[in-house]
Amino acid sequence: MISLCLAGAIDARAEEVISLALPIKCRPGLTCFFQNYVDHDASDKARDYRCGGRSYDGHDGTDIRIVNLEIQRQGIEVLAAAPGRVIGTRNDMEDISVKTAGKATIAGKECGNGVVIEHEGGWRTQYCHMAKGSVRVKAGDQTTTGQPIGLVGLSGDTEFFHLHFTVRHRGKTVDPFAYGAPENSCGGGRSIWAASLGEQTQYRPREIIDYGFAGIAPTMELIESGEIGKHPVTPGSDALVAYVRAIGLQAGDQQILTVQGPGGASISANNLPALDRDKAQFLVIAGKKRNEAAWPAGRYSATYRVTRDGAEVLRKTFDIDARPR
Repeated sequence: MISLCLAGAIDARAEEVISLALPIKCRPGLTCFFQNYVDHDASDKARDYRCGGRSYDGHDGTDIRIVNLEIQRQGIEVLAAAPGRVIGTRNDMEDISVKTAGKATIAGKECGNGVVIEHEGGWRTQYCHMAKGSVRVKAGDQTTTGQPIGLVGLSGDTEFFHLHFTVRHRGKTVDPFAYGAPENSCGGGRSIWAASLGEQTQYRPREIIDYGFAGIAPTMELIESGEIGKHPVTPGSDALVAYVRAIGLQAGDQQILTVQGPGGASISANNLPALDRDKAQFLVIAGKKRNEAAWPAGRYSATYRVTRDGAEVLRKTFDIDARPR
Protein backbone atom coordinates (compact mmCIF):
# COMPACT_ATOMS: atom_id res chain seq x y z
CA MET A 1 0.00 0.00 0.00
CA ILE A 2 2.81 2.40 0.85
CA SER A 3 4.57 1.74 -2.44
CA LEU A 4 1.33 2.28 -4.40
CA CYS A 5 0.72 5.59 -2.65
CA LEU A 6 4.27 6.66 -3.34
CA ALA A 7 3.91 5.77 -7.02
CA GLY A 8 0.71 7.78 -7.19
CA ALA A 9 2.43 10.80 -5.68
CA ILE A 10 5.26 10.56 -8.18
CA ASP A 11 2.80 10.35 -11.09
CA ALA A 12 0.91 13.39 -9.79
CA ARG A 13 4.11 15.41 -9.60
CA ALA A 14 5.08 14.30 -13.09
CA GLU A 15 1.83 15.71 -14.49
CA GLU A 16 2.20 19.11 -12.84
CA VAL A 17 1.85 21.94 -15.33
CA ILE A 18 4.98 23.99 -15.86
CA SER A 19 5.06 27.71 -14.98
CA LEU A 20 7.03 29.81 -17.43
CA ALA A 21 8.94 33.03 -16.92
CA LEU A 22 9.37 35.36 -19.89
CA PRO A 23 12.24 33.89 -21.99
CA ILE A 24 13.66 37.25 -23.04
CA LYS A 25 14.86 40.30 -21.12
CA CYS A 26 12.41 42.95 -22.28
CA ARG A 27 8.94 44.27 -21.55
CA PRO A 28 6.23 43.11 -23.97
CA GLY A 29 4.29 45.96 -25.49
CA LEU A 30 7.06 48.44 -24.76
CA THR A 31 10.52 47.14 -25.67
CA CYS A 32 9.50 43.91 -27.40
CA PHE A 33 6.37 42.51 -29.01
CA PHE A 34 4.60 39.21 -29.58
CA GLN A 35 4.74 38.96 -33.37
CA ASN A 36 3.36 35.45 -33.95
CA TYR A 37 1.60 32.87 -31.81
CA VAL A 38 1.22 29.09 -32.18
CA ASP A 39 -0.92 28.04 -35.16
CA HIS A 40 -4.15 26.38 -33.95
CA ASP A 41 -5.50 25.53 -37.41
CA ALA A 42 -4.83 21.99 -38.66
CA SER A 43 -5.45 22.95 -42.30
CA ASP A 44 -3.21 24.96 -44.61
CA LYS A 45 -4.63 28.14 -43.08
CA ALA A 46 -3.56 29.67 -39.76
CA ARG A 47 -5.14 31.17 -36.66
CA ASP A 48 -3.87 32.06 -33.21
CA TYR A 49 -5.42 30.96 -29.92
CA ARG A 50 -7.93 33.82 -30.06
CA CYS A 51 -8.91 32.89 -33.64
CA GLY A 52 -7.02 35.92 -34.90
CA GLY A 53 -4.46 36.10 -37.68
CA ARG A 54 -1.34 36.50 -35.52
CA SER A 55 0.24 33.26 -36.77
CA TYR A 56 1.13 31.41 -39.96
CA ASP A 57 0.63 27.88 -41.20
CA GLY A 58 2.47 25.31 -39.09
CA HIS A 59 4.01 27.82 -36.69
CA ASP A 60 4.91 25.87 -33.54
CA GLY A 61 6.05 28.59 -31.16
CA THR A 62 5.80 32.15 -29.92
CA ASP A 63 7.81 34.84 -31.71
CA ILE A 64 8.93 37.72 -29.49
CA ARG A 65 10.49 40.44 -31.63
CA ILE A 66 12.72 43.37 -30.86
CA VAL A 67 12.43 46.49 -32.95
CA ASN A 68 15.69 46.92 -34.84
CA LEU A 69 19.35 46.09 -35.39
CA GLU A 70 20.54 48.96 -33.20
CA ILE A 71 18.72 47.50 -30.19
CA GLN A 72 19.90 43.98 -31.03
CA ARG A 73 23.51 45.17 -31.01
CA GLN A 74 23.06 46.31 -27.42
CA GLY A 75 22.61 42.64 -26.49
CA ILE A 76 19.10 41.46 -25.60
CA GLU A 77 19.39 38.44 -23.32
CA VAL A 78 17.50 35.19 -23.85
CA LEU A 79 16.51 33.69 -20.51
CA ALA A 80 15.71 30.17 -19.32
CA ALA A 81 11.94 30.07 -18.80
CA ALA A 82 12.10 27.41 -16.05
CA PRO A 83 14.67 25.32 -14.19
CA GLY A 84 15.99 22.35 -16.10
CA ARG A 85 18.88 20.66 -17.87
CA VAL A 86 20.32 21.69 -21.23
CA ILE A 87 20.10 18.83 -23.73
CA GLY A 88 21.17 20.56 -26.93
CA THR A 89 22.75 23.72 -28.34
CA ARG A 90 23.95 25.28 -31.59
CA ASN A 91 26.16 28.36 -31.65
CA ASP A 92 27.98 28.73 -34.98
CA MET A 93 25.43 29.95 -37.55
CA GLU A 94 25.74 33.40 -39.10
CA ASP A 95 23.35 36.21 -38.22
CA ILE A 96 21.83 36.84 -41.63
CA SER A 97 18.28 37.08 -42.96
CA VAL A 98 17.05 33.95 -44.70
CA LYS A 99 16.00 36.24 -47.56
CA THR A 100 19.71 36.86 -48.14
CA ALA A 101 21.12 33.45 -47.19
CA GLY A 102 18.47 31.34 -48.94
CA LYS A 103 16.43 28.42 -47.60
CA ALA A 104 18.93 25.83 -48.84
CA THR A 105 21.67 27.14 -46.54
CA ILE A 106 19.63 26.57 -43.38
CA ALA A 107 17.88 23.30 -44.29
CA GLY A 108 17.69 21.12 -41.18
CA LYS A 109 18.93 24.01 -39.07
CA GLU A 110 15.89 26.29 -39.24
CA CYS A 111 16.13 27.09 -35.51
CA GLY A 112 19.51 28.69 -36.09
CA ASN A 113 21.64 29.11 -33.00
CA GLY A 114 19.61 27.85 -30.09
CA VAL A 115 19.14 25.90 -26.90
CA VAL A 116 16.84 23.08 -25.82
CA ILE A 117 16.14 22.64 -22.11
CA GLU A 118 14.48 19.61 -20.53
CA HIS A 119 12.29 20.19 -17.48
CA GLU A 120 10.55 17.88 -15.01
CA GLY A 121 7.31 16.17 -15.97
CA GLY A 122 8.06 15.66 -19.64
CA TRP A 123 8.34 19.37 -20.52
CA ARG A 124 10.87 20.92 -22.91
CA THR A 125 11.51 24.47 -24.06
CA GLN A 126 13.40 25.51 -27.18
CA TYR A 127 14.99 28.91 -27.90
CA CYS A 128 15.79 29.79 -31.54
CA HIS A 129 17.45 32.43 -33.78
CA MET A 130 20.06 33.43 -31.22
CA ALA A 131 23.17 35.46 -32.10
CA LYS A 132 26.26 33.63 -33.32
CA GLY A 133 28.67 32.89 -30.48
CA SER A 134 26.27 34.16 -27.81
CA VAL A 135 25.06 30.84 -26.36
CA ARG A 136 26.32 30.64 -22.77
CA VAL A 137 25.35 27.07 -21.84
CA LYS A 138 26.24 23.56 -23.01
CA ALA A 139 24.60 20.17 -22.94
CA GLY A 140 24.39 18.84 -19.39
CA ASP A 141 24.30 22.25 -17.70
CA GLN A 142 21.60 22.86 -15.10
CA THR A 143 19.64 26.10 -15.56
CA THR A 144 17.62 28.23 -13.21
CA THR A 145 14.59 30.36 -14.02
CA GLY A 146 15.64 33.65 -15.56
CA GLN A 147 19.24 32.57 -16.17
CA PRO A 148 20.76 34.24 -19.27
CA ILE A 149 21.51 31.56 -21.88
CA GLY A 150 22.37 33.74 -24.89
CA LEU A 151 21.37 36.77 -26.96
CA VAL A 152 18.68 37.48 -29.55
CA GLY A 153 20.02 37.24 -33.10
CA LEU A 154 19.10 36.65 -36.74
CA SER A 155 20.24 33.08 -37.37
CA GLY A 156 18.27 30.33 -39.07
CA ASP A 157 14.91 30.69 -40.79
CA THR A 158 14.08 34.29 -39.94
CA GLU A 159 13.86 37.71 -41.56
CA PHE A 160 13.69 39.85 -38.41
CA PHE A 161 15.31 39.98 -34.97
CA HIS A 162 13.34 37.85 -32.57
CA LEU A 163 13.28 34.88 -30.23
CA HIS A 164 11.25 31.90 -31.40
CA PHE A 165 10.17 30.09 -28.23
CA THR A 166 8.64 26.61 -28.42
CA VAL A 167 7.11 24.65 -25.54
CA ARG A 168 6.52 20.89 -25.76
CA HIS A 169 4.99 18.39 -23.36
CA ARG A 170 5.84 14.76 -23.98
CA GLY A 171 6.76 15.64 -27.55
CA LYS A 172 3.60 17.59 -28.36
CA THR A 173 3.66 21.34 -29.05
CA VAL A 174 1.93 23.41 -26.36
CA ASP A 175 0.72 26.99 -26.70
CA PRO A 176 1.77 28.70 -23.44
CA PHE A 177 -1.14 31.12 -23.85
CA ALA A 178 -3.75 28.36 -24.18
CA TYR A 179 -2.66 25.11 -22.53
CA GLY A 180 -5.33 22.44 -22.84
CA ALA A 181 -7.47 24.43 -25.27
CA PRO A 182 -10.13 22.24 -26.97
CA GLU A 183 -9.66 21.80 -30.69
CA ASN A 184 -11.20 24.61 -32.77
CA SER A 185 -11.89 26.75 -29.70
CA CYS A 186 -11.29 30.50 -29.40
CA GLY A 187 -9.86 31.75 -26.15
CA GLY A 188 -9.95 28.28 -24.60
CA GLY A 189 -7.36 26.66 -22.39
CA ARG A 190 -5.30 28.53 -19.85
CA SER A 191 -2.06 30.44 -19.67
CA ILE A 192 0.99 28.70 -18.25
CA TRP A 193 2.95 31.95 -18.05
CA ALA A 194 3.91 32.89 -14.49
CA ALA A 195 1.14 34.85 -12.79
CA SER A 196 3.65 37.62 -12.01
CA LEU A 197 3.76 38.54 -15.71
CA GLY A 198 0.20 39.86 -15.49
CA GLU A 199 -0.75 42.15 -18.37
CA GLN A 200 2.60 41.64 -20.11
CA THR A 201 1.20 38.52 -21.78
CA GLN A 202 -2.16 40.09 -22.62
CA TYR A 203 -3.37 39.42 -26.18
CA ARG A 204 -3.32 42.47 -28.45
CA PRO A 205 -4.92 42.02 -31.89
CA ARG A 206 -2.91 44.95 -33.30
CA GLU A 207 0.12 46.82 -32.02
CA ILE A 208 2.27 49.80 -32.92
CA ILE A 209 5.94 48.90 -32.64
CA ASP A 210 7.57 52.00 -34.19
CA TYR A 211 6.61 55.63 -34.61
CA GLY A 212 8.26 59.00 -34.91
CA PHE A 213 9.31 61.86 -37.16
CA ALA A 214 12.18 61.94 -39.63
CA GLY A 215 13.82 64.51 -41.89
CA ILE A 216 13.71 62.09 -44.83
CA ALA A 217 11.14 59.60 -46.14
CA PRO A 218 11.42 56.49 -43.94
CA THR A 219 11.67 53.02 -45.46
CA MET A 220 11.21 49.64 -43.81
CA GLU A 221 14.98 49.05 -44.22
CA LEU A 222 15.89 52.31 -42.45
CA ILE A 223 13.54 51.49 -39.58
CA GLU A 224 14.58 47.83 -39.26
CA SER A 225 18.26 48.83 -39.12
CA GLY A 226 17.68 51.68 -36.67
CA GLU A 227 19.30 54.08 -39.14
CA ILE A 228 16.17 56.24 -39.25
CA GLY A 229 17.26 57.68 -35.90
CA LYS A 230 20.18 59.34 -37.67
CA HIS A 231 17.82 61.56 -39.67
CA PRO A 232 15.97 63.75 -37.14
CA VAL A 233 13.84 66.71 -38.15
CA THR A 234 15.76 70.01 -38.03
CA PRO A 235 14.71 73.47 -39.28
CA GLY A 236 16.73 72.80 -42.44
CA SER A 237 15.57 69.23 -43.11
CA ASP A 238 14.54 68.59 -46.71
CA ALA A 239 11.35 66.93 -45.46
CA LEU A 240 9.21 66.47 -42.37
CA VAL A 241 7.67 63.02 -42.27
CA ALA A 242 5.75 61.12 -39.60
CA TYR A 243 5.82 57.31 -39.66
CA VAL A 244 4.13 54.40 -37.90
CA ARG A 245 4.92 50.69 -38.17
CA ALA A 246 2.14 48.42 -36.94
CA ILE A 247 1.79 44.64 -36.64
CA GLY A 248 -1.26 42.39 -36.62
CA LEU A 249 -3.41 44.51 -38.92
CA GLN A 250 -6.42 42.68 -40.36
CA ALA A 251 -8.20 42.61 -43.68
CA GLY A 252 -10.74 45.44 -43.66
CA ASP A 253 -8.72 47.71 -41.36
CA GLN A 254 -8.53 51.32 -42.53
CA GLN A 255 -5.57 53.53 -41.57
CA ILE A 256 -5.10 57.27 -41.55
CA LEU A 257 -2.04 59.25 -40.51
CA THR A 258 -2.33 63.03 -40.21
CA VAL A 259 0.36 65.62 -39.46
CA GLN A 260 -0.25 69.08 -37.98
CA GLY A 261 2.16 71.97 -37.67
CA PRO A 262 2.46 74.74 -35.03
CA GLY A 263 -0.95 76.12 -34.17
CA GLY A 264 -2.71 73.07 -35.60
CA ALA A 265 -2.11 73.87 -39.27
CA SER A 266 -2.59 70.82 -41.49
CA ILE A 267 0.68 69.57 -42.99
CA SER A 268 -0.27 66.24 -44.54
CA ALA A 269 -2.74 63.36 -44.38
CA ASN A 270 -2.43 59.80 -45.66
CA ASN A 271 -5.83 58.08 -45.74
CA LEU A 272 -5.31 54.50 -46.89
CA PRO A 273 -7.96 52.17 -48.33
CA ALA A 274 -9.13 49.19 -46.31
CA LEU A 275 -6.59 46.37 -46.29
CA ASP A 276 -7.39 43.53 -48.66
CA ARG A 277 -5.69 40.94 -46.41
CA ASP A 278 -4.07 40.52 -43.03
CA LYS A 279 -0.66 42.16 -42.65
CA ALA A 280 2.13 40.86 -40.41
CA GLN A 281 3.57 44.38 -40.44
CA PHE A 282 2.77 47.61 -42.26
CA LEU A 283 4.52 50.97 -42.58
CA VAL A 284 2.51 54.20 -42.99
CA ILE A 285 4.11 57.61 -43.63
CA ALA A 286 2.75 61.13 -44.06
CA GLY A 287 4.56 64.43 -44.54
CA LYS A 288 5.87 66.84 -47.11
CA LYS A 289 9.03 68.39 -48.51
CA ARG A 290 10.27 71.74 -47.24
CA ASN A 291 9.32 74.64 -49.49
CA GLU A 292 10.41 77.45 -47.18
CA ALA A 293 13.81 78.59 -46.01
CA ALA A 294 13.28 76.57 -42.82
CA TRP A 295 10.53 74.72 -41.04
CA PRO A 296 8.66 77.13 -38.73
CA ALA A 297 9.73 76.64 -35.13
CA GLY A 298 7.20 74.98 -32.85
CA ARG A 299 5.45 71.75 -32.08
CA TYR A 300 4.48 69.30 -34.81
CA SER A 301 2.10 66.46 -34.00
CA ALA A 302 0.87 63.34 -35.77
CA THR A 303 -2.16 61.15 -35.16
CA TYR A 304 -2.44 57.56 -36.39
CA ARG A 305 -5.83 55.86 -36.37
CA VAL A 306 -7.05 52.42 -37.37
CA THR A 307 -10.79 51.95 -37.82
CA ARG A 308 -12.83 48.87 -38.60
CA ASP A 309 -16.48 48.96 -39.62
CA GLY A 310 -16.56 52.58 -38.53
CA ALA A 311 -15.18 51.92 -35.03
CA GLU A 312 -11.73 53.03 -33.90
CA VAL A 313 -9.59 50.04 -32.85
CA LEU A 314 -6.14 51.64 -32.52
CA ARG A 315 -4.88 55.18 -32.01
CA LYS A 316 -1.58 56.92 -31.34
CA THR A 317 -0.68 60.63 -31.13
CA PHE A 318 2.95 61.79 -30.93
CA ASP A 319 4.87 65.01 -31.49
CA ILE A 320 8.21 66.79 -31.79
CA ASP A 321 9.37 70.29 -30.96
CA ALA A 322 11.28 71.67 -33.93
CA ARG A 323 13.44 74.63 -32.93
CA PRO A 324 16.84 75.93 -33.99
CA ARG A 325 19.71 74.36 -32.04
